[in-house]
Amino acid sequence: MSYTLETVSRPSQWKEFIGLPWDIYAGDANWVPPLRIAVRDSLDEKKNPFFKHARKQAWIARRNSDRKVVGRIVGVVDESHDSYHDESVVFFGFFEAIDDARVTQLLLDAVGTWGREQGQKTLRGPVNLSTNHECGLLVEGFDDPAAVMMTYNPAYYAAHLEGYGLAKSKDLYAYELSDTGAKFSERLIAHADKLRAKGKVTFRSPRMEDFWKEVDLILEIYNDAWEKNWGFVPMTREEFHHLAKDMKMILDPRLLFIAEVDGKAAGFALCLPDVHQAQIKIRDGRLLPTGLFKLLWNLKGPGRHKTLKRCRIITLGIKREYQTFGIGPLLYTEYVKRGPELGYERGEASWILEDNRSMNRALQLMNGKRNKTYRIYDLQLS
Repeated sequence: MSYTLETVSRPSQWKEFIGLPWDIYAGDANWVPPLRIAVRDSLDEKKNPFFKHARKQAWIARRNSDRKVVGRIVGVVDESHDSYHDESVVFFGFFEAIDDARVTQLLLDAVGTWGREQGQKTLRGPVNLSTNHECGLLVEGFDDPAAVMMTYNPAYYAAHLEGYGLAKSKDLYAYELSDTGAKFSERLIAHADKLRAKGKVTFRSPRMEDFWKEVDLILEIYNDAWEKNWGFVPMTREEFHHLAKDMKMILDPRLLFIAEVDGKAAGFALCLPDVHQAQIKIRDGRLLPTGLFKLLWNLKGPGRHKTLKRCRIITLGIKREYQTFGIGPLLYTEYVKRGPELGYERGEASWILEDNRSMNRALQLMNGKRNKTYRIYDLQLS
């Protein structure tokens, strides 16, 4: 069997690029089909402000015998990342391939060659644009559909990437929390009660009438809180607003907390309803003619209470000057209390860096079950 590589540029090639996963995951009930329009928009350099500081190149692999597309990949060079971390990295993402290691090799060779031409020294991925977006290869936990903004892939992908020479750079964990299993230890409850008794820390939901001011406030906290984290790159105001515009459509304001200390914003925690539980019902990934109706029915309409049983804690950030105040336990206790009250039987906290001891310990104290592992790989380019 032989294959040919093509650089993606024409609309017909982009259509094949976006459509490939429906062949790869045919019959896989745990795969959540993406919305085709969302994939197209995320890669559109005119619509996505991420590309104001980054550039990309996409490829497809085609089987010569029948001209069928059997693999795809995107290479990304992010100037903001390289400047912030003093690295020269070419990321690969949107990776999909049939179970033939030769296809994977062809695709990774293309990204590596392009990266070297750009002066990059490290190949890293899978990352769908940046660590502020979807990232990581699922290596453990294939028996459950991915939560919103998390990834899913065939189990054989790890063997392909490792066979190519890529090695683990970092593992990312997901924890499952249930309304029956998520119980705090006495120690954590006592700590939270002590902080509440002091009265210095208060919580509020966002003021939706001033939504964009609240978004700017959260951005300030986000960029300050995560400054020292592995792989973190500060988001621009335009990027953050672009992301918030999409999230606003699915946001449950009761699951977004802003923490204040003596009236000053100190931290926030964002939890989203797991819209993948509704999206998985749209098997062709198209909003028209019936997909939009199905989505709205299960997100906003009568089907919501039957469909949306899980939420995902996406991020929890506390400004550095307040990180010794112990605000984290208070945020966690709020979610474990409020989630079931709002009808969410399960929660997922993801992703958590494998070496983030405080976050991992806190989730263990909540009896969180680590049920998924995602891996980011590196390869030094010669």
